[in-house]
Amino acid sequence: MSGTSVDPVLANFRASIDNIDAALIHMLAERFRITKAVGAYKAEKALPPSDPGREERQIARLRQLAADAQLDPDFGEKFIRFIIDEVIRHHEQAQGGK
Repeated sequence: MSGTSVDPVLANFRASIDNIDAALIHMLAERFRITKAVGAYKAEKALPPSDPGREERQIARLRQLAADAQLDPDFGEKFIRFIIDEVIRHHEQAQGGK
């Protein structure tokens, strides 16, 4: 900022956002550590990399959680679908790239 002082209220908001972003990254990393183990288990047991029934139940559950939290359920669904797609990609890779 070229010589201007930082607004302390804005700085506090931004610090909170930064903390939440860091927490989200750590939570996603933990989630992917667990789904990696699931992928290895599925590969070992020759189970399919995706479970469409579970995915749909999860999406419905998370859409409701989003609505309850006053977050747009469509955004919640897009977010979880992005994660599910990435997990399935990892599971396919664990099974040899099917």
